[in-house]
Amino acid sequence: MPKHHGLSAKTLRRLERASGDLASASIAVMERRLPWFARLPADQRASVLLITQAGAAGFVGWLRDSKEALKLTTEAFRDAPAELSRWISLRQAVGMVRLAIEVFEEQLPEFAANEAERAALIEGILRYGREIAFAAANSYAAAAEARGAWDARLEALVVDGIVRGDAEESVLSRATALGWDPTAAATVLVGNPPSEDPPTVVFEVRSRAARVGRPVLLSVQGSRLVVVVGGPTDGGVKEREILTRMSVAFAEGPVVAGPTVPTLAEAHHSATEALSGLRAVVGWPGAPRPVRSADLLPERALSGDAEAERLLVDTIARPLEEAGPTLQRTVEAYLESGGVLETCAKTLFVHPNTVRYRLRKAADLTGCQPTDPRDALVLRIALTVGRLARARGLW
Repeated sequence: MPKHHGLSAKTLRRLERASGDLASASIAVMERRLPWFARLPADQRASVLLITQAGAAGFVGWLRDSKEALKLTTEAFRDAPAELSRWISLRQAVGMVRLAIEVFEEQLPEFAANEAERAALIEGILRYGREIAFAAANSYAAAAEARGAWDARLEALVVDGIVRGDAEESVLSRATALGWDPTAAATVLVGNPPSEDPPTVVFEVRSRAARVGRPVLLSVQGSRLVVVVGGPTDGGVKEREILTRMSVAFAEGPVVAGPTVPTLAEAHHSATEALSGLRAVVGWPGAPRPVRSADLLPERALSGDAEAERLLVDTIARPLEEAGPTLQRTVEAYLESGGVLETCAKTLFVHPNTVRYRLRKAADLTGCQPTDPRDALVLRIALTVGRLARARGLW
C-alpha cells in the first residue's frame, strides 16, 4: 500500500473525512480562549470557519504531495485580504493559527496506525503550520500594500483639493478618513521634492514629521512638494522651529510656508499664499529657509499678486496715512535720504531725535523698522503700491 510522508492511504482517507471536524474543533477552542473572537459577528466567525476548513483540507493535500505546499497554503488564505484583514489584525490571525495547530497536534495522533505515523503527523502539522503562518503574513502584507497605495491616492486627493480650494466637506471627509483632526491648525509648506522616487519622498517627509511629533499630509505635484503640517507653528520657540525642522525634508532651494490657519477647512488660504511666495521668492536671493509668504509681500506684489498688494496697503500704507501726513512724510523722506538720519532731519527741518521718534512710531504701526534694509524695501514697495492703488481708485 503506497504511503505519503510515511502515512498509509487509509490514514489519509480518514484524515480527509475528519478535516471538517478538526476545523470545527479549532473554532470551538478559539471561541473559548480568544475573548475578541467570541465577540465577532456570526458571519465573520463563519468566514473564519471556511478558511480554517480550507486549511485543514490543504493539510491533507499537502501530506499527499508536499510539492504542492505553497500552492495549497496560498489557497487556504486566498480570501484573507478581502475578509480577514478588515476586522482581524495579523497578530490575532497568527494567534488563531497557533491555536488551530495545537488542536491538530492533540487530535492527529488518534488517526495514526502506529508510532511511525504518529511522529509523521506531528512533524507534518508543525511544518504545515509554518507554511500557513507565512501564507497569512504574505496575505496581510499584500493587503497592507493595497491599503497603503489607496491611502496615498486619497492623501494626494486631499492635498490637491486644498491647493485648488475644493468644497470643504469633501476635503475634510477624506482627511478624516486618513486620521487627520479637522479642527487642528494647519500650515502649508511648498518647495522642491528631495527625490524623483515617490516612496523616498514619503519616507523623508514622514520621518521628519515623526521626529517633530506632528501629523502631515503630502503630495508631489510635478516639480513641487506640498506638505500640510498639523498644529500651531507660530507660538513659542519650539513651535516656531517646527517648520525649520520640516524644511530639511525638502531638496535644495527655497521653501515657502503659508500662514498658519485655525483649521484644515481654511488650509486653501495657506496654500494659495505659499504657492504665490514660491513663484516670487526668486526675487529675494537671501531669503531664509523656510520663508513665510507674508515676508515675501514685496516680491509677490511685483510679480502681480493682487492679494499681496492688498495686504501691503492694509498693513502698511493705510495705517501710515491714517496716522497723519507728518508720519508718512517722515518715512518717505528717510527712505529717499538713503537711510541717513541727519539728511532726513535737514529735509524736514526737524531735530534728528524727532525723526527717531517718528520712525519708532512708524515701526510700531507697521511692524517694519525703517532702519532695517529689508524692512525699508518693504516700506518703499508698500507706499508705492498704495499710491498706485489710490490712483486706480482701489483705495
